[in-house]
Amino acid sequence: MGVPERMRAVRIARHGGPEVLEPVEVAVPAPKAGEVLVRVGAVALNNTDLWTREGAYGRPGDPKAAAGWRGPIDFPRIQGADVAGRVVAVGAGADERLIGRRVVVDPAIYDGDGPDANPVGLMGSERDGGYAEYVTAPAERVHDMTESPLTDDQLATLPTAYGTALGMIERGRLGAGETALVSGASGGVGLALVQLARARGARVLAVSSGPKIDAVRAAGAHEVVDRARDVAGQVRAAAPEGVDVALDVVAGELVGEGLPLLREGGRWVVAGALGGYDVTFDVRRLYLHNTQLIGSSMHTPAHFGLLMDLARRAAIRPVVAATFPLDQAARAQEELARRGHVGKIVLHP
Repeated sequence: MGVPERMRAVRIARHGGPEVLEPVEVAVPAPKAGEVLVRVGAVALNNTDLWTREGAYGRPGDPKAAAGWRGPIDFPRIQGADVAGRVVAVGAGADERLIGRRVVVDPAIYDGDGPDANPVGLMGSERDGGYAEYVTAPAERVHDMTESPLTDDQLATLPTAYGTALGMIERGRLGAGETALVSGASGGVGLALVQLARARGARVLAVSSGPKIDAVRAAGAHEVVDRARDVAGQVRAAAPEGVDVALDVVAGELVGEGLPLLREGGRWVVAGALGGYDVTFDVRRLYLHNTQLIGSSMHTPAHFGLLMDLARRAAIRPVVAATFPLDQAARAQEELARRGHVGKIVLHP
């Protein structure tokens, strides 16, 4: 089957609420030199989609400025970072053997070519993403997952949530036998952290809320503390020897309350601010105990390669909470914002 000239997509032309998500018909993008064209099988939603749409990322020196993931958005923009699908065409210089292969796209735009490059842009924010029937991507950023037993829906959940989670775990140097504290454990990144930390052989303490606790425990948490009660007290009781690595997507008051829970030489890794970005803590708890406060934004190419290896052998089993057709992207984002689900929400173009 040939590639059509037009496709359905959902894009934003300005920052705002779900109403700015506009279903449109646009030209199918042509892959440039070194790129491939992917027919989207599934695209997963992330908090990044909400915050990019809202312009909630701020800018250095102006935290309340409307901005995308890494600055002003070049509107109109097709959202969607997390894509699984099949390669249907390649641009000049790209490997034609990719055509017909089932792939996952690494959505990061990196600051260099090496395995440890840092992400400085994101598909769906700094370039068009997968809220569409087709999307282009650099050939070097598509990973062949044809042999993976995971479904397209499951594969689509991986890039941002599991990539961010594995980046946190790697940067925090979590090892087998260590104790990990996971905040926001029922969300996309949080559930990925629970599964990945458990797979690494860590003891996992998770923070979640009442109705979601059983699902977080089923994902692999050894113990779950209720965020509606005294979190620090519950963690201290569950881990009297202290926590080796905190994997935190909440921040806010939790950082100040939680740093004293770290063991000597412990690491507190932050990759989100669901609880607030304005943080206060006792700096003595940082330097007197040789602890480290680490910022972690997504993943490196090396981290993403490790993640794809895990997915090829189904060493992780992503949880899909709900699916929506592409033209219901606004409704899907509203469902994501309500945070009543456990796992990931996926769109089907």
